Amino acid sequence: MKPGLLTLVQWLSPSFPTGGFAYSHGLEAAIASGQVVGADGVRRWLGDVLVLGAGRQDAILLAQSLKPIADHHALDDLTRALQISSERLRETLDQGTAFARTVSGLTGRDLPPRCLPVAVGEAARPLGLAAAEVVGLYLHGFASNLTSVAMRFMPLGQAEGQGVLSDLHPIIADLAAQAPQWQLEDLGSSALGADLAAMEHETMDVRIFRT
Repeated sequence: MKPGLLTLVQWLSPSFPTGGFAYSHGLEAAIASGQVVGADGVRRWLGDVLVLGAGRQDAILLAQSLKPIADHHALDDLTRALQISSERLRETLDQGTAFARTVSGLTGRDLPPRCLPVAVGEAARPLGLAAAEVVGLYLHGFASNLTSVAMRFMPLGQAEGQGVLSDLHPIIADLAAQAPQWQLEDLGSSALGADLAAMEHETMDVRIFRT
């Protein structure tokens, strides 16, 4: 096994201090409003977010950030501009900043605060891993965190939650395989329900998660 792969698994694990557990990506609002109900609802919602929304978008940005000639400053500016709400921007920037700070402390590199997919790409490039591997682990961590959100906020048992995540594996694998071939021109999002839920979350009176 490549040492770099274990390093990346550590960086993208739930125990790594990015604070990912505090962000629901609008899922809290969708559950509270009744848009997402039960394991099937979570599965469909997360599948759409991966294929049509932030999952695909982050996969492209991450794959671009892994390239030897990547302009990480420009990619970070683009990533910020693509966020559709203040909470979405906070979600990616806060996590990316915490990620870069911790990796800098571990490696001695001077990694600046960036949005999460760009921060991960910049940090992971020296690991010598295939882009598909990096993107796949990143998307799995993203889906795993949102599955955990659903398990904490709704009647969704441990086995059901893990079943949802397992069912998303083919989607994650397909996105990871395609992302290295996509270009910035392929960026786009049509997960409108998730985007609206993220905006609605900003006005909720009572909430558990930051986004």
